[in-house]
Amino acid sequence: MFGLLKNKNSISMKEAEQELRRDPSIVLVDVRSRTEYREGHIPNSWNIPLDQIKLAAEKIKDKNSRLFVYCLSGGRSATACMHLEKMGYANVTNIGGISKWTGEIERS
Repeated sequence: MFGLLKNKNSISMKEAEQELRRDPSIVLVDVRSRTEYREGHIPNSWNIPLDQIKLAAEKIKDKNSRLFVYCLSGGRSATACMHLEKMGYANVTNIGGISKWTGEIERS
């Protein structure tokens, strides 16, 4: 089922970590629930839960912003990427699940 949801732009979490170090302008979007986000998230990420993805238009005004989207394992982020692309965002990348992240984790 997840194979059907995979958007055309996806990279591994390892590639994402390298790219985030190179390009600080990338907007990191965590589409997990608020509770999941508080339990641990990638630093500097914005929490826009999948069921509220339309709120992205209020937070991310520039439709050409480079967006990296993640969740727990990659399924919700794939769905979110499709929604964001339909909303007109031109540079959306699914980076999969935080479970593969090897960098720092913030808790709030």
